[in-house]
Amino acid sequence: MEKSKAAVPARQPGIVRFFAAIGDFFAGTVRSFAEGDIWVKLSALVCGASCFARKQYIKGLLLTLAEAFILYIIPSFFWPYMAKLNTLGTVEAARTFDPVTRKNVWNNYDNSFLILLFGALGVMVVALAVILWMRNLRAAREVERAAKAGRHVNTFAQDLQDCLGVKFHRTLLSLPVLGVFLFTVVPLIVMILIAFTNYDRNHLVPSKLFTWVGLNNFSSLVSTAADSTFAYAFARVLTWTLIWAVVATFTCYIGGILMAMFINNKNTRGKKFWRICFMVAMAVPQFVSLLLVRNFFADAGIVNTMCKSAGITDWLYSIHAIPTANYIPFLTHPAWARPMIILINIWVGVPYQMLIATGILMNIPGELLEAAKIDGANAWQSFRNITMPYILFITGPSLVNSVVANINNFNVIWLLSRDVYTTSDQLMANANANEVDLLVTWLYRLTQDQSNYKMASVIGILVFVVCAVLTLVAFTNMTKGDKEESFQ
Repeated sequence: MEKSKAAVPARQPGIVRFFAAIGDFFAGTVRSFAEGDIWVKLSALVCGASCFARKQYIKGLLLTLAEAFILYIIPSFFWPYMAKLNTLGTVEAARTFDPVTRKNVWNNYDNSFLILLFGALGVMVVALAVILWMRNLRAAREVERAAKAGRHVNTFAQDLQDCLGVKFHRTLLSLPVLGVFLFTVVPLIVMILIAFTNYDRNHLVPSKLFTWVGLNNFSSLVSTAADSTFAYAFARVLTWTLIWAVVATFTCYIGGILMAMFINNKNTRGKKFWRICFMVAMAVPQFVSLLLVRNFFADAGIVNTMCKSAGITDWLYSIHAIPTANYIPFLTHPAWARPMIILINIWVGVPYQMLIATGILMNIPGELLEAAKIDGANAWQSFRNITMPYILFITGPSLVNSVVANINNFNVIWLLSRDVYTTSDQLMANANANEVDLLVTWLYRLTQDQSNYKMASVIGILVFVVCAVLTLVAFTNMTKGDKEESFQ
């Protein structure tokens, strides 16, 4: 007899399960301390106490030394920074003349960035130490249960053997995880925290201090005030970023599929020649291609020279398509630069997508196409109902990745517009942005040209939010249902 739907418990949301697991972990730690023997309770003070009682002397010594190191480094190194996290420092750098040495001497000033960095790292170290301390209590309780039940308790040599044997995957991942924590997680958290400060060129360390400003930087991007340059620029840059990401992705994607179908068509001659042509275009480093194309389409470039000689420039000026009769502003006017950048990106991106599509097209089950042909389907119907769904099924994750990659496509925009495009919009210029900037290139300008780290951090957070939302929505829709059976 089948179970009724009401009898099947509903699957809880991931966030609920996450907090439930945290609650179980804390509750299990409290139970371990309350139900454990005297050695388990002593482990709350000396982490190796339970190991000494179970004759795990080397393990107990290592745990005790690790505890002593943590108890030493937190108050001696991290606490001076953690204590100043609320203000990020109060003593500015200053030099005074020492009449004895006849030299200028710096005072004992605060460095806001070091306070933020090591203070945040200290908080994370404390949190990690608490988690390890709780795991130590739970482990001590488990060893006590095993000893009382007469089960085997590993020696240090056996634990070491397990680390190189059945638990080798944990040993192997320990250094990469530590590297990810130190070089990815910590900088990411610090970058997020900078978004809540006033860290800019007026508050550059070490000569100046910066402090917390709450959500002021975020409000600057959504302000409705007429003089809010960042809000004005953010709305336009975000809109162009999303348009660029969608158009650049799907033009290259569709173009690559069409070119692959053209080359792989049985009526096409010289297939190897066409593939080599596209391979050569892809083999040339992208930055070389983009810089060459930028010079070709410059105001004084070869394309403009040819258009001027052919009378195209004068004709476009006569119909008011360009603002001057001297050149076509391919990369210097927003109405021309944006479409031109998309066209150049198609030329750069189609070869890669063509190679991917070629491999997929060669693996489409022939019986599907034959069955469609027998049923009377024409070429368009076969493409729409068989070829394209199959390609989308295979390349779905790659397509999502391409959208995210184009949101962060620094090379194409930067190399084509750097030292070429200058905005005439004063509000955009005041925010150090222009009409062809993506969020990522705007972020780069703010850090490298203006040292405006606070707004760059805010934009970095928003880029992450946009990419995360798009990825979650896309993958959620892609994984609905059992689509794999359709192609088997």
